[in-house]
Amino acid sequence: MEKKDIRVLALDLDGTLTNDQKVVTPATRAALDAAAAKGVTIVLASGRPTAGIMPLAKELGLDKKGGCILSYNGGAIIDCATGETLYRKQLDAKYVPQLCAFAREQGVVIITYNKQGVVTESPEDEWALKECFTCKLPMQKVEDLAAYVDYPICKMLITLDPARRGEVLEAGRKRFAGEIDLYPSSPFFIEAVPLGVAKDVSLGSLLESRGLTRDNLMACGDGLNDCSMIRFAGVGVAMQNAEPPVKEAADYVTVADNNHDGVAEAIEKFIF
Repeated sequence: MEKKDIRVLALDLDGTLTNDQKVVTPATRAALDAAAAKGVTIVLASGRPTAGIMPLAKELGLDKKGGCILSYNGGAIIDCATGETLYRKQLDAKYVPQLCAFAREQGVVIITYNKQGVVTESPEDEWALKECFTCKLPMQKVEDLAAYVDYPICKMLITLDPARRGEVLEAGRKRFAGEIDLYPSSPFFIEAVPLGVAKDVSLGSLLESRGLTRDNLMACGDGLNDCSMIRFAGVGVAMQNAEPPVKEAADYVTVADNNHDGVAEAIEKFIF
């Protein structure tokens, strides 16, 4: 590949920037610091809620260096330095009870978020608990999720046994075709977001607001919800541990996985 002028670096978190312990290692941290010092804007691009990304953004110093948080799979972008919301798309309130009913029919759990953390009717569910571990957020039990959510949300998340992901996804896409988007973000998560919300769309809007193009973007990821930004970016990078379709979408697949500084490898190769 010819050298690109990378000005924005979009990084998926889980399975990409963080290792399996959900930690950014010193070597990866050093590579990020070097990229930021060179004037590259770091964007933490995740399906997590904003509150589940903020502590990591602060730990990486993005509030001082002016990075961004892209949360809810592209539902929102926040400027870490100013706290300003640069982009936001909300899920129409009418879909909350419909999604809750769909999850009940399928015998799977559905969660969403409030300002404090994760809310669900099934706080003991092992797959729902993975979201709390990932985001380092508390879990709150509510009796009736549809009735409880009387505030704007960006997404809901279906959590389920990986063996059922395919069939539930297919049923959901049939049921909500042309109304909302459903796609997997991990073997045990299906995202339910407003139509057209994806990481590439919101990154496109961010680039445009800065007078940049996709040629100035490098994106790294491992999950199916990262394919859109990997295809869209001037340099699309898949981790060694990525799902096969993600590797197919990428310009480059790292030799190292997320536990061995794959992101640092990509930064070294394409930014320096």
